[in-house]
Amino acid sequence: MAVYLSALGLNCALGQGKQAVATALFAGDSSGMRAQSGWVAERALTVGAVPGDLPELPGLPGHPPSRNNQLLLAAALEIEDEIRAAIARFGSERIAVILGTSTSGIEEASQSIAEYLKQGQLPGHYDYAQQELAAPANFLSDWLGLSGPCFCISTACTSGARALLSAQRLLNLGVCDAVLCGGVDSLCRLTLNGFSALEAVAAERCQPFSVNRHGINIGEGAALFLMTKEPMTREPLSGAAAPRCAVAITLLGGGASSDAHHISAPQPDGLGAQTAMGKALAAAGIRAAQVDYLNLHGTATSHNDAMESRAVQAIFPHGVPCSSSKPMVGHCLGAAGALEAAFCWLTLSEYNPQQLLPPHLWDGQVDPALPALNLVAPGTQLSKSRPRRLMSNSFAFGGNNISLLLGEESSEERSAAPGEQP
Repeated sequence: MAVYLSALGLNCALGQGKQAVATALFAGDSSGMRAQSGWVAERALTVGAVPGDLPELPGLPGHPPSRNNQLLLAAALEIEDEIRAAIARFGSERIAVILGTSTSGIEEASQSIAEYLKQGQLPGHYDYAQQELAAPANFLSDWLGLSGPCFCISTACTSGARALLSAQRLLNLGVCDAVLCGGVDSLCRLTLNGFSALEAVAAERCQPFSVNRHGINIGEGAALFLMTKEPMTREPLSGAAAPRCAVAITLLGGGASSDAHHISAPQPDGLGAQTAMGKALAAAGIRAAQVDYLNLHGTATSHNDAMESRAVQAIFPHGVPCSSSKPMVGHCLGAAGALEAAFCWLTLSEYNPQQLLPPHLWDGQVDPALPALNLVAPGTQLSKSRPRRLMSNSFAFGGNNISLLLGEESSEERSAAPGEQP
């Protein structure tokens, strides 16, 4: 059953907050992707760092500081009013927290371990809890005083997308009435050095589906949704006359598969990815021809782009407008699936008044070995037919595949929704 994505807070290399991110996203602004040294020895890499200052952490007992939690807090503060309204409406015990991550506080913990290797003892501020994968969800739950289900998912690059699927399942089972769900990951030497060792990182801005692609860029960010069974009021844009948004945005469904082809390489024929997309379409009850846009996983690695292009051609034989957003934000790993679902959310929202699609940034040099895709050029508009449905792909190590389908609900449909409260 479809559920409502009633509020969204986010940050990434495009900026902090929905307005900043949307403005840069639809303009195809990749200026946040910058070369930095210090992450990998003797090498400068292009990374997608969140710009600007992050909020100070509240200093909760048992929650040592990490940049990961700062990114998460920034996203939560953007929608704090909506979260507090949900707590007042449903009760703290009926709200769950499900997040995807792969880094948690490993960067800060690694610095402490480096000091141990030099000095022979850990610094006084070191706390193992800083690097536990559950740390972001525990922090958010404790900060808000929630007592519903609380956990993190770490399935590499599908973590954030899987968190949304798990949240939808909890709502449909009646376990809770609202879920704070999404993903968060911060830049981390461990992951940057790991992907560098795999020879999968490009020094320059990545080029998904180009014959000149040389690998990924790593990014960081957070996307936090308030997911509910019933539509809730979202605050209008500053200066907007309408008391509520004309369109409610829903998670129509999703599909998951695990082809288990290889620990890091995808199944070459893309069968697992096809299965995930097919399951998402079935869960949403729509046909492939009814999808208006596809956010590609599009990592710019040789094998992933080849696999995904074959899978997309199989599911969408007549084509679908599609793009990879990773040249603008990098690959945000545990946050990627939630962040790219957030880009679909923005595409359907009032933050996109020109009704543009996220453009595909690349050098335009087609790889003749890959099936041709309908890659979105800058300035391309979303289909005017309604309701619109957007798909987002996430594929991970171990053949772990997730596809999500987001859709819109008109104001007329919203007014007919049973039990809606302001």
